[in-house]
Amino acid sequence: MSVRVLVVDDQRLIREGIASLLGLREGIEVVGTAANGKEAIERTLALAPDLVLMDVRMPEMDGVAAVAVLRDRAPASRVLMLSTFDDEEYVVQALRAGAVGYLLKDLPAADLAEAVRLAHAGVTQLDAAAARHVTAALSSGHTGEVTARETEILRHIARGATNREIAAALYLSEGTVKNHISRILTRLNLRDRTQAAIHARDRGLL
Repeated sequence: MSVRVLVVDDQRLIREGIASLLGLREGIEVVGTAANGKEAIERTLALAPDLVLMDVRMPEMDGVAAVAVLRDRAPASRVLMLSTFDDEEYVVQALRAGAVGYLLKDLPAADLAEAVRLAHAGVTQLDAAAARHVTAALSSGHTGEVTARETEILRHIARGATNREIAAALYLSEGTVKNHISRILTRLNLRDRTQAAIHARDRGLL
């Protein structure tokens, strides 16, 4: 039986291109597409795909937030991340949220098709850069330090930005921003976002 796939990407040309390429491959049926995490959830619940091929950075709701929702609401649909970003925080968060792998968009069409089949079979797949990030995260634990993504958020906090403004600027969901801020406070042993702003300013992050 064919692997039923939902393709999620905020860029129409990329979304339709991936859908067309996969649709030509034997054993793969593209059942639909979505432009953001919110649409991905709606389409997954309606279409029950075997696999959701999910972009990371998207407006309205990013891919990581959508994975976390789908893990609870549609556990039978596996999610494979496909992104242009190999940011450590994206990789680690996506896997923690329940994604079965994290690949970059520069892989050949034949390799992507094989990745879809393997992900459907439950095989975890990581791009080489993503694998390095996971290894680094596991070895460091990030105790007492923040990631590059969290440093970006600290800068926005120091400028007085709200969670909604930070989410819009970084193409994240407000929930993801809140999670980042909670981790920042814990890692740096800070009480609230005011202390976080002072911390950022003291370290010249503005």
